[in-house]
Amino acid sequence: MTGKIIKGIAGFYYVLADSSVYECKAKGIFRKDKKKPLVGDWVEIEILDMKEMTGNLVSILPRTNELIRPAVANVDQAMVIFALEKPKPNIALLDRFLLMMEWQRVQTIICLNKEDLVSQAEVSSLEDIYKSCGYEVLVSSVATEEGVEELKAKLEGKTTVVAGPSGVGKSSLTNLLQEHVQMETGEISQKLKRGKHTTRHSQVIPVNADTFLMDTPGFSSLATIDVPKEELRFYFPEFKEYEGKCRFNGCLHVDEPDCAVKQCVKSGTIRASRYENYKMFYKELKEKEKRRY
Repeated sequence: MTGKIIKGIAGFYYVLADSSVYECKAKGIFRKDKKKPLVGDWVEIEILDMKEMTGNLVSILPRTNELIRPAVANVDQAMVIFALEKPKPNIALLDRFLLMMEWQRVQTIICLNKEDLVSQAEVSSLEDIYKSCGYEVLVSSVATEEGVEELKAKLEGKTTVVAGPSGVGKSSLTNLLQEHVQMETGEISQKLKRGKHTTRHSQVIPVNADTFLMDTPGFSSLATIDVPKEELRFYFPEFKEYEGKCRFNGCLHVDEPDCAVKQCVKSGTIRASRYENYKMFYKELKEKEKRRY
């Protein structure tokens, strides 16, 4: 029987097959081949007990892709959710996530939630930064259900990884986007202004026959991707059209004179917040390389 892994906890894999969920264990062959089943995998299973709904994973079907962070498979796109207020958006964290998805070649939609808590000027200010980089930005509010139908349309027919920091309304929004699984939602910690109770593991939520949401644990920090510092510029999409237009070939857009990217930052064509984060990530990679050698 063929099914899809919708959750994995403590060595057990929960597989959706023929509208039923089977609790399965992976056979030893996976450990031998050093291939770990991932949430989102299409798999072959053998049924051990139809009444108890248990089985074994027999094989993993070919993957269209495999993400390292979060560790999931067969993804069409990502949707990263950040709140506009309570908690205030951490732009460096958002840029780290976008960098990670660019590195893994996953198209990303940015969802700015809690629109009802801020002014239209504040919404437009953040929205414009990321639209200017080429990202699709959607604005929503769980409280008023603003933007929910537009989000549903973007998810239709695709498998979407849903991610974001704690407390941004990810679980509440997921509950509005589908009716099959009601995610636990948590209060906001008054001291830290972030969620107290969040998703603890990745899981697939079927919306309909060909639409799936992959809910992933909330994150409060992400490591910079481990690439040579010279390659970092390729993962900032707004830099691409200026490649080769700087004075020096292979310009890193940091200390070099006559740099087209730096000129665009001065003119406002490339947003200063994005460029400052680029320099911060570059410095982190440079420090990593020093420690390595």
